[in-house]
Amino acid sequence: MTFKDHILQGIPNELPTPKSYDPNINHAPKRKNILSPEEKKLALRNALRYFDKKHHEVLLPEFKTELETYGRIYMYRFRPDYAMYARPIDEYPGKTNQAKAIMLMIQNNLDYAVAQHPHELITYGGNGGVFQNWAQYLLVMHYLAEMNEEQTLVMYSGHPLGLFPSHKDAPRVVVTNGMMIPNYSQPDDWEKFNALGVTQYGQMTAGSYMYIGPQGIVHGTTITVLNGGRKISKNGEGLAGKLFLTAGLGGMSGAQPKAGNIAGCITVCAEVNPKATQTRHSQGWVDEVIHDLDELVSRVNSAKANKEIVSIAYQGNIVDVWEKFDAEDVFVDLGSDQTSLHNPWAGGYYPVGLSYEESNEMMASNPELFKEKIQETLRRHATAVNKHTAKGTYFFDYGNAFLLEASRAGADIMAENGIDFKYPSYVQDIMGPMCFDYGFGPFRWVCASGKPEDLAKTDAIACKVLEDIMKVSPEEIQQQMADNIRWIKGAQENKLVVGSQARILYADSEGRMKIAQAFNEAIERGEIGPVILGRDHHDVSGTDSPYRETSNIYDGSKFTADMAIHNVIGDSFRGATWVSIHNGGGVGWGEVINGGFGMVLDGSKEASRRLHSMLFWDVNNGIARRSWARNDEAIFAIKRAMEVEPNLKVTLPNIVDDALLDET
Repeated sequence: MTFKDHILQGIPNELPTPKSYDPNINHAPKRKNILSPEEKKLALRNALRYFDKKHHEVLLPEFKTELETYGRIYMYRFRPDYAMYARPIDEYPGKTNQAKAIMLMIQNNLDYAVAQHPHELITYGGNGGVFQNWAQYLLVMHYLAEMNEEQTLVMYSGHPLGLFPSHKDAPRVVVTNGMMIPNYSQPDDWEKFNALGVTQYGQMTAGSYMYIGPQGIVHGTTITVLNGGRKISKNGEGLAGKLFLTAGLGGMSGAQPKAGNIAGCITVCAEVNPKATQTRHSQGWVDEVIHDLDELVSRVNSAKANKEIVSIAYQGNIVDVWEKFDAEDVFVDLGSDQTSLHNPWAGGYYPVGLSYEESNEMMASNPELFKEKIQETLRRHATAVNKHTAKGTYFFDYGNAFLLEASRAGADIMAENGIDFKYPSYVQDIMGPMCFDYGFGPFRWVCASGKPEDLAKTDAIACKVLEDIMKVSPEEIQQQMADNIRWIKGAQENKLVVGSQARILYADSEGRMKIAQAFNEAIERGEIGPVILGRDHHDVSGTDSPYRETSNIYDGSKFTADMAIHNVIGDSFRGATWVSIHNGGGVGWGEVINGGFGMVLDGSKEASRRLHSMLFWDVNNGIARRSWARNDEAIFAIKRAMEVEPNLKVTLPNIVDDALLDET
């Protein structure tokens, strides 16, 4: 049977041979036993409804074993035998290139070189799922292969509800993930309802089919480290010889050492999972791996003395590194953390003093004790960071909920007012005022042909567009333009591609529209194949996240989620190929609402019309909200946008004199 035949088959009529559990694959940790006996029966009923009744007797004990062993029903038997990767778009069966492009992106999310736990359909973050089980994957691919241009596939937290009549300008797929009734959005609610098979945590770009490997965050991380370096610079000097200490080498966090190299510093990144460390080292995303703390101290001191640009993975717990560097008086210039603390009780963060294997066993067998160990570690972690910041280290929260969970653990992490944290979120200090408020965010594209030469051509096109824009850009955004041109010029030599031929580039709405238009014209001329546009949710408009993306909103509205909902609705009728909205993201289930999109460029006039309509809204929706919150940079940006687009009329705030308020 050919690849296309497998896709068209969907769920097979006859049961495939059971798959053995592959210990060489990086698997998701066992989830805790949270269902009652009756709820376990319900979970089994829910799983079996995907299959003909004649198979239930065989599948029931198999699914029951999976539920008892792993805490979830993944349906391993139905994992495809073909290799999982993003094929050139022409290799997919289908009636429309829009549907084929979505199949390409789904397979990229599950590529073994890209996904964190590919057999559990988890792309990154420990629990960021593309689907809940393999039956859902098979059904979705089948639906996409038979979809026409007047149908829309509705995705219900991983489950394909079905194809519905729509029209050519409608999204081909509408995705929701984890959209719970608010009172049912606690961490244990995710454990329960995900185990029942009725919802999932789509993270950000996992459940919306737009993950492009750690490159997706390298650019933002590079900008963050560069600007962090500018904040600590005494006399305009760069990061040469300076140390950036952080943790996490998984999906998103795996970008940190590569970004450190691009920014020009020494990076030490601790990771407890040996497979994650091995993956990043083999991919060239981290230069060296060290297992011994004394050796690490010696190596860092040598790198400092020689002002090396080097990235080092420490195989072990980050708390040990912070404490060792304090004891040995190794000065840390920049400090952060990017472990998955949105998921602290199920493998996102590991306690000090326990092995990786011991921790994985305890989180399932004794979750209460595991939680105690995690919170004890967070207190130690915060104490060690405090000792370093007292010496002059600049520490920032990387939006992974480190400060939030540390505060919940009772760590010494609060400011004197008892409300704010001691340390800023990187969005508050860096990304918010320097990028998001001006409309700059993680625009991305994928060359659907799969050809590296197409990616090189798009890099050159994007660079030329940005250089032309920069010539007439206002002074306020000259630094952002220069950083982004520097990034795209070095993209090829930095070997950022993992999986699909993809690129990320921070740009504002003008840049995104002009780059996309230039791509569409190149496609029309036959110079490159189709291009898939998207973005991270970690952007100007798509996400309402009070401890990350919208942490620099100070008018009291940062806990509202209107912007993300408006964003996905607006993208839907302005031409997106697919749209998504999620509960949960990088800071955790119940802590954020975020939306995303994908758009296929095919060289047509229709694509040109859609890209202008949708990309303008996708950015300026967020700038308008940020300007209403009285953010100076956003007020500047939205006024500039109104000058360009006469149909844009945004309500601007009137600024109150602080002296007047002080008199009351």
